[in-house]
Amino acid sequence: MNPARLIALDWGTSNLRASLLGDGGQVLQTRAGASGVMAVPQGRFAVALLELCGDWIAQHACPLIASGMVGSRQGWHEVPYLECPATLAQAARQMARVEVKPQVVLHIVPGLCCVGSDGQDDVMRGEETQIWGAGLDDGSCVVLPGTHSKWAWTGAGAVISGFATYMTGELYALLTQHGILGRLMSFGEDDAEAFARGVQLGLADPANIMHSVFAARTAGLMQRMAPTALPDFLSGMLIGAEIAGASARLRPDHVTLIGDTALNARYAAALKIAGIHASPLSADATTRGQWQLALQAGLLENR
Repeated sequence: MNPARLIALDWGTSNLRASLLGDGGQVLQTRAGASGVMAVPQGRFAVALLELCGDWIAQHACPLIASGMVGSRQGWHEVPYLECPATLAQAARQMARVEVKPQVVLHIVPGLCCVGSDGQDDVMRGEETQIWGAGLDDGSCVVLPGTHSKWAWTGAGAVISGFATYMTGELYALLTQHGILGRLMSFGEDDAEAFARGVQLGLADPANIMHSVFAARTAGLMQRMAPTALPDFLSGMLIGAEIAGASARLRPDHVTLIGDTALNARYAAALKIAGIHASPLSADATTRGQWQLALQAGLLENR
């Protein structure tokens, strides 16, 4: 029987996911709860953690590691950002220690920061652990679709050399749920043709995206598209503009996608239209990255 070696926490804004890992980082058990950073009342992070997996802690006496927004200013303990270019070894050395209860310590992974080509600051928390867990080749480009989509580039020796954030998912949610564009839309049906038309429009003129998105209303008003097609049309436009912007300076021939299955498929389709090959990665990149960080930090020695 594979003994438990590490309790790994993916602690984001909305959810807390816990994995009990055995030798080699094998996932033995998983649990999840709605105790994300923004849902923990009055800073009761230790209580939330113990409610989810206090029995694991008592039974196995494993080291604990966490990545994600738990290390942010709104989280349990703010861990300073590590500047890019950054390595897994540097992150392991900079992990913060917080006491869960007497003789039980949680190690929190730092996020990363960088300055983009536009001179503006950018940050990530949690995605860095996924990237290190992905086992990418030197010189890779990785895309992590989501509310705040990340494009990151790796250098020699698993260094994360830089990255850029695109608020594509959040913009889509705001435009469809809180703006006039959503008034004519009908949700729940996929329309690959409408999505492709949107991607092509976003790719063709990303600098004009503030104008282009209005077509998601006029196409409905003029009955050029059915209400069921409009959500995918808008989604395609935003993703197309993201791809055009992200690949304008450093155009990759291939990208690795780390995300849920549906988002990976959507981005792969859009990237194909842009002439960029994409391959999805299995969903365990986070736990593999956490395992590697724990090894590097010496948390698994003599166990």
